[in-house]
Amino acid sequence: MLKKERYQLFVSHFAAKQPNAETELHYNNPYQLLVAVILSAQCTDKRINQVTPALFQRFPDARALADTTPDIVFDYIRSVSYPNNKAKHLVGMANMLVNDFNNQVPSEVEQLQKMPGVGRKTANVIASVIYDAPAMAVDTHVFRVANRLGLTKGKTPLAVEKDLVKNLPEHTIAMAHHWLILHGRYICVARSPKCEKCEITYFCRYFEQINKLKKLA
Repeated sequence: MLKKERYQLFVSHFAAKQPNAETELHYNNPYQLLVAVILSAQCTDKRINQVTPALFQRFPDARALADTTPDIVFDYIRSVSYPNNKAKHLVGMANMLVNDFNNQVPSEVEQLQKMPGVGRKTANVIASVIYDAPAMAVDTHVFRVANRLGLTKGKTPLAVEKDLVKNLPEHTIAMAHHWLILHGRYICVARSPKCEKCEITYFCRYFEQINKLKKLA
């Protein structure tokens, strides 16, 4: 099957099945999503959603977060991965948001990446979710699923990002990010993908390869 066909089948399937897919992180405004995404690095959305209500109540906006210290923030996020670094990043991010960006979360990926704790993946999430930009955030789920399906053969997150952005219809890019994440989180899991429950094995390169190996065995 040609790559172009896989992309067409991918988009048509998920556009029908999950037309309104969205992030599972809980947030009410751009500031809250930025905080949540920074915290979510190498941590589950479920854990972040348990932590952020108290954090947002104590620090309802960037100015409040900028006026505190990493030690105080640490007490609110101690159960997430790498809490010391993330506490420092959050306070640093808030200071830049207040002092350099007039308390407004930037829409440009390059601007977002200037802030502590905001790498390319986080910047792409904000750009796509908040501003509906054609940006593709590549986390472990997106990287794994895109390669397994045969949408890319990229060896790095950036290579996968470029391949997906190049081949997906522009208006689907932001949504496709969620399609890939959710499929990777619940069906195409890392160690034992649930192929028996998967509805898209008919165009999945990984499934094709597994079947070929079974026939040769």
